[in-house]
Amino acid sequence: MTEQELHQLRRQKWCLDGRGARTLEEARAFVETVGMCLLYPTRPAVLAPTFLGAYAGTDDDLPTVRQAFADPRARAATEMMVRLLREKTAFEANVFGEAGFLVSAAVFPYLYGVVGDKNPRQMPTPGARSEYSPLARDVFEAIRAHGGVSKPRLRELLGGEPSAPALDRALNELWSRLRITRVDYTPEEGAKWDALYRWAPERVQRGLHMSQPEALSGLLSKYLETVVAAEGAEVEELLGRLVPKSRVKESVNALLAAREFSFVTVGKKSMLQVAPSREAYVARPRRTVRSRS
Repeated sequence: MTEQELHQLRRQKWCLDGRGARTLEEARAFVETVGMCLLYPTRPAVLAPTFLGAYAGTDDDLPTVRQAFADPRARAATEMMVRLLREKTAFEANVFGEAGFLVSAAVFPYLYGVVGDKNPRQMPTPGARSEYSPLARDVFEAIRAHGGVSKPRLRELLGGEPSAPALDRALNELWSRLRITRVDYTPEEGAKWDALYRWAPERVQRGLHMSQPEALSGLLSKYLETVVAAEGAEVEELLGRLVPKSRVKESVNALLAAREFSFVTVGKKSMLQVAPSREAYVARPRRTVRSRS
């Protein structure tokens, strides 16, 4: 494979051929195909498709999140993303900060298996070693009790005392461990949050029943399928946002040993790919066979 061939394969899969994913059906198909993507491009760049690029049909002159307010494509793409969140076709995770990180419904259980809390309904016992701040605990209890709440509503429920930055930090604490997720957005109130175990119970349960190595293997396989081929450092750069890079490297080596992954020469580079004779290891919905009376 030449570098130009790899570039063209990625552009085709990432909807960068000029047409763009402008309808809800096209946006849904894009997310289901790539499995995971950024909302906006990052600086420095990370090897991954972007939802904004797929909407625009190009990766030329795309704004970063700090420039997005002045770009009508970014506003339209965000509105489309919110529609996917509402219908639970896509889920958002706090992996790349403001740049956003979306995963498909099929891939989400693997993400939860890697970073999600194993007891999503209950907060850990408070104490000096608690991984959550007191405010994060209070925010979670308010969201769990009321569901689908905005930041202004949260401030009301919490007595109006938390400052906006403090409330953002608490929400990010919970979001980074997939305790909560953004489920809607309105210009008047901003984002609305709900407890993830209530918003997507089946997806959370599937993630809870996966071991972390199994879940990480699923994410690695889907990522390589999405980028077609990648150098080890590129794989570690993206998945290293979720777990230590050393663990990513261990999983890659295990999948190479199991012949799930193989090497391919691209130009003068040796890159990882999903073994040609195998499909990417991603979740597939089980069919329910109904008995006939």
